Order: sequence, then C-alpha cells, then structure tokens
Amino acid sequence: QLQLVESGGGLVQSGGSLRLSCAASGSNLDRYAVAWFRQAPGKEREGVSCATTRSDVTNYADSVKGRFTISRDNAKNMVYLQMNSLKPEDTAVYYCNGGGKWGQGTQVTVSS
Repeated sequence: QLQLVESGGGLVQSGGSLRLSCAASGSNLDRYAVAWFRQAPGKEREGVSCATTRSDVTNYADSVKGRFTISRDNAKNMVYLQMNSLKPEDTAVYYCNGGGKWGQGTQVTVSS
C-alpha cells in the first residue's frame, strides 16, 4: 500500500528557500499524478502544485507561480517542491498527495 512521508520543512527568513521532499513506499509512484497542498492555521487546505506522471504537465497556484517548482524522480520514488523567495504567507503545513494517499505533513515557517 502506498505511503508518503514528507521532509524538508523548517524555519526560514523571508526571501529564503527550502526544498521539500516526499518519499513514497509500498508502491511505484510513477503510476500516479502527484500534488503538494498546504494548510495554514485557521484556513482550509489548498492546492499548491501538481504534476502528471512524467511531469510533462505541471500546474501552480497563482500565489506561488514563479517561486515554487515541483519535480519528481520516479526512479527514486520521490517528489520535490523547491520553494524560493519565500514569504510569511507561505507559512503552513505542507502535504504531499498521490494515489489518493496523504503524507503526515511538514511544517514550513517563514519569518518576516
């Protein structure tokens, strides 16, 4: 059964960068489109970015376009989210999603 585990979150200053990773196990991730979501305190979970099985099509929320990049390494069963030019409003728990499964989330905190 597919399981997802996120890592790479942390505390960073405004303008900084982080790279989130999502490790899949139990099944080959290359069968599924993947996505990153985030949920800030008191807000609903929102989609950040998604990629098709071979990353030939990617999409981004308007709020992160030009700053975030989703990628995947199917050989390693990994998905990544490179986040640059971070802003305090990017503070949230970030979740990986694929094959109908969710990871446990990783906290990203951006200080002003």
